[in-house]
Amino acid sequence: MTDPRVAVVRFDGGQGEPIIGVRTAAGVHPLPGALIADLLCTAAGFHAAVAEALTTDPGQPPAGELLAPVDGAMEVWACGVTYERSRAARVAESDAAKDVYERVYDAERPELFFKAAAWRVVGPQQAVTVRRDARVSVPEPEVGLVVSGDGQIVGLTICNDMSSRDIEAENPLYLPQAKMWLGSTAVGPGLVPLTEVADPYDLAISMGIERAGATVFHGTSSTAQLHRRYDDLVAYLVREDKFPGGAILATGTSIVPDLDFTLMAGDRITIEVAGLGALVNTVARGADAAGVRLPQPNGSRTSSR
Repeated sequence: MTDPRVAVVRFDGGQGEPIIGVRTAAGVHPLPGALIADLLCTAAGFHAAVAEALTTDPGQPPAGELLAPVDGAMEVWACGVTYERSRAARVAESDAAKDVYERVYDAERPELFFKAAAWRVVGPQQAVTVRRDARVSVPEPEVGLVVSGDGQIVGLTICNDMSSRDIEAENPLYLPQAKMWLGSTAVGPGLVPLTEVADPYDLAISMGIERAGATVFHGTSSTAQLHRRYDDLVAYLVREDKFPGGAILATGTSIVPDLDFTLMAGDRITIEVAGLGALVNTVARGADAAGVRLPQPNGSRTSSR
């Protein structure tokens, strides 16, 4: 799959000060400031900052690791049951309320839920985690919408919406515990401006999982199978809510392993989306192993990864 021609990225600059820029084949064009959230206050501001950065001379990528392109006041939200494959999987795994998933698939109002604050998000090559109290844990490869503070879709990215299937299946009210824990969200490698995407409804998606050097799962799909429209999903996200630093909205998955599959510590997950690149993460067990930096005691989140 092709890498993006242009992407807003975030690097570890050392001493807890990330560096942001626009990555192209020529290198990294610097962006002003230290927060992507500042660029996302408005759609016009985001596009203008990217365009201006591309007029500058590129430099070599910073030596520090590539971080999740989520910072400041940004939040990650997610959608559920937006693909037929996802609906079928949820119905198959749930003993408690199968009709809940059937009804939401065709309902006017989509299922939206909070996934992570910026500091909780894992970046490329960092560790996502599985819960110690879950028996069946899976990754969910999803296209993420980059939403500006004024409610516009300005770009796309890749999300891994980790899920504890047995916890959600036991009772739909356990959804927060089945979806939200430290290390349950990965985003990256960058934010691709929407202007760089020819057709966001025709993007090939693939996911592979390796264990001890062998492929134990591989699946493919496409956003052409999406049951919802992106604009409709965002309209519900911003209805009676505000995101001054922008948000990422994961649009649901269409690649779901069989019920007898679960992730194990040491697995390597590779999610690829045509034109958006590849998001690669290792798997660890328990919150203490998550690839994030906890906020400082004073509440500052500038040191988040």
